[in-house]
Amino acid sequence: MTMPLKSDATRWGTLAKAFHWTIVALLLVQGTLGLVMVELPKKPSVIAWFTLHKSLGLTVLLLAVLRLGWRLFDPRPAEPASMSRWQVAGARVGHALLYALLFAVPLSGWLFDSATALRPLIWWGLVPMPSLTGGAAPGLKDIAKEAHEWLFWTLVLVAAGHAAAALVHHFVNRDEVLRRMLPQRRSRIG
Repeated sequence: MTMPLKSDATRWGTLAKAFHWTIVALLLVQGTLGLVMVELPKKPSVIAWFTLHKSLGLTVLLLAVLRLGWRLFDPRPAEPASMSRWQVAGARVGHALLYALLFAVPLSGWLFDSATALRPLIWWGLVPMPSLTGGAAPGLKDIAKEAHEWLFWTLVLVAAGHAAAALVHHFVNRDEVLRRMLPQRRSRIG
């Protein structure tokens, strides 16, 4: 069984699936890390966890950019004929929200980091990232922090709705919506 790079009329392609599931895995790690690290005592040994969180967030942002860029060249599989107009519209709105949040959550975190100006932001310890504020911005710090938290919880809700809809399609509607995004198994020869 061949696994095409690009999507076709019935299934997502290998690259779209790789972007999807890599981002899902990173978001699960990132969300867990973010919730745990803010509860840790404020001492120097915790800095590494915050640095990891920031690098993961910038990686999610890069993957979101690449994923959206790939979508410009990759056809979207057709929705099953059994989906009503409101379901198709809901899926489109949900996907648009997910994309917007994949950008907004890391950007708000970057803005918060820039506004605090505690230490330089260096992506994976290799790439110095510019400050979005040009230095400390005390008036913006609390707003950016609050926005980052609210956007995160909004992403959690929208992603949970997305996953729930996929499970309803799979177990209730018994259509191909979920299966077309799952990794394909290679067929055994011999």
